[in-house]
Amino acid sequence: MINKIRNEAQYNQIMVLIEAFIKKATEGGGFSSLSESDANELQQLSVLAEQYEDDVLKLMPLPLSINSLVLHKISELNVTQAKMAEMLGLGTSKLSQILSGKREPDLPFLKAVHGKLGISGDFLLENA
Repeated sequence: MINKIRNEAQYNQIMVLIEAFIKKATEGGGFSSLSESDANELQQLSVLAEQYEDDVLKLMPLPLSINSLVLHKISELNVTQAKMAEMLGLGTSKLSQILSGKREPDLPFLKAVHGKLGISGDFLLENA
């Protein structure tokens, strides 16, 4: 048994194991139907996942707006604002105005953000 999750791949493997225990408990009539060893292992895996989420995932706050999401992507991809504008097929000044709040995001911008950056259409609709 590992004592610390060191990367996202390990975290995903742990989550698969946790989900398997949850499915087993659901099919068996509840968590009390798990054997003592299964219940202990589920507890240990849950603690590991929680520690990883607290230590790593909390460091990546969820963007609250389209602007902050695009700024996060610029940082994540390590590109300049001008390069991001080029990637999105937009003018540099248009992107700058949108990101600074001087201009509202328009349909071509939203389509580019969705298509080129893979941003959820639901998020864009809810935050536009």
